[in-house]
Amino acid sequence: MIELVEVSARDGLQNEKTVLEPAVRADFVQRLEAAGARRIEAVSFVHPKYVPQMAGAEEVMAALPRAEGRSRIGLVLNGKGYDRALGTAVDEVNVAMSATDGFGLKNQGLSVDQQVQMLSDIVAGRANAGGSPGAAPKLSATLSCVWGCPFDGEVSVQQVSDLVARIAALGVEEIALADTIGVGDPWSVTKKVEAARKAAPDATLRLHFHDTRNTGLANAYAGVEAGVDVL
Repeated sequence: MIELVEVSARDGLQNEKTVLEPAVRADFVQRLEAAGARRIEAVSFVHPKYVPQMAGAEEVMAALPRAEGRSRIGLVLNGKGYDRALGTAVDEVNVAMSATDGFGLKNQGLSVDQQVQMLSDIVAGRANAGGSPGAAPKLSATLSCVWGCPFDGEVSVQQVSDLVARIAALGVEEIALADTIGVGDPWSVTKKVEAARKAAPDATLRLHFHDTRNTGLANAYAGVEAGVDVL
């Protein structure tokens, strides 16, 4: 069975010029759930100065009644965002990271090594607070620019493999590989998924594609063929 994570309430809306009120975004999430979506990246705990479309994440979550069998995900870029997420009813927290220094520094002000340390600090804080998979929100990490970076160019298979191994060693429950600028192709998807699987054989892998060059569906198919079951 292929599991789908719906991201339009976050990754879709954050690219729109029109800024929707939290109540409207909460209604959108509920409509997606009514249509059958079971896992939804519903909010992003980022500074509204940089992403005004995602302002009021706490209000969105507060407006969403609990729904059996549904999981609402909050995206965070750092420890401060993670702490904000813990103050809400999110079921999962997705930590955004980057496969390149160029994108990491532009997007979060952090190099790759600093991002790994940031994730390590989040995991450590979770453990020190008595968190566990049963007591704290599920924790995942999304590695952006796996198939190419607008600042650093091509990203090697080895680069991805090494980072996946480092992330998996921290004990997150799911690792997503993202084609942030939509430059992947089925051949490279197969190669990098195989490398990630070898680097972290026990990790749950998720793939996130953009259809920039009309290859999104073909890339998703290649990922499934390579053994990934979450898109």
